[in-house]
Amino acid sequence: MLWSCTAHSRSAHRPRRRRLQAARLAAGLVLVCAVCAGSFAHGQSGFPFGRELIMDVAPVKGSKRLPTLDIYDDGLANLDLWCVSVKTRLIVVANTITVLTGPKTERPCAPSLARGDEQTLATLAQVTTWRLDADTLVLSGGPSELRFRLQTN
Repeated sequence: MLWSCTAHSRSAHRPRRRRLQAARLAAGLVLVCAVCAGSFAHGQSGFPFGRELIMDVAPVKGSKRLPTLDIYDDGLANLDLWCVSVKTRLIVVANTITVLTGPKTERPCAPSLARGDEQTLATLAQVTTWRLDADTLVLSGGPSELRFRLQTN
C-alpha cells in the first residue's frame, strides 16, 4: 500500500516537472534567438550602427549640402544625397555588406547634382564589402569606393 502512494505521489509531480523543464527550455531558446538576432543585425561589432556619417567628398559648386548616411541600430538607414533622399537597409555579416535601396524622395536641383546622385546610387548598388579606416566607413566592391566620415560632434 505504501508503494502505491509513493508511486502516485511521484506521478503527480511529473507534469509540474515537465512544465518547469519546458519553461526553462523556452527561456533558453528565447535567449539564444535574441543573441543570434543581435549578432546578425549588427554583423561585426565595429560597424557604425546608430551613427550619422557624412560622405567624404569635396563640396559641389552651387550647393552647400554634403550627402549624409544616417544608420539606425536595426540596419535601416536614410541616405540624403544632393537631390534625393533614399530609404535603405544595410545587411552586414562580418566584412560583407548588402545595400537594399527603397523609396526615393526627390528635391529640385541642378542637373549636375542629379548626375552625382545617380552615380552615387549606382556605386552603392555594387557595394559588397566594408571596412573602417580610422573614423571613415569605406564601402567597396564596385569600380569605385564610397567613403563616409563618422560625425564627431
